[in-house]
Amino acid sequence: MIKLFIGAKGSGKTKTLIELVNNAAAESKGSVVCIEKGDKLRFDITSKARLIDTDYYNITDAEKLTGFIAGILASNSDITDIFVDSSLKICGNDVEAFETLLKDVEDVVKDINLVMTVSIAVEACPESIKAYT
Repeated sequence: MIKLFIGAKGSGKTKTLIELVNNAAAESKGSVVCIEKGDKLRFDITSKARLIDTDYYNITDAEKLTGFIAGILASNSDITDIFVDSSLKICGNDVEAFETLLKDVEDVVKDINLVMTVSIAVEACPESIKAYT
């Protein structure tokens, strides 16, 4: 299942994501992964969740993020939740490529929760992306 939090920068998406990650880590009987651009969340995310910096792994576009998510899931069948902060920014702010990412990972994540924050004005967001809110 894919769930997106869409809104302009500063609208509280990351704060909500932090709460969701920490709650999932406390309640999950499996593994929880949080993917972010940079390391700004390292003090906010519980150590029970795996925190991954995309800059460290040179994830700079939607295709690389798609492969990265698939690789994480392939390496650990215990994952119950994946959270991605600043997902559109990780994808180089390429909206079309991000739409493709959503279609590509839909089947791969059907048995887990994939939650992403997307910094884009709601009125500028395509309907194909809004469908995941």
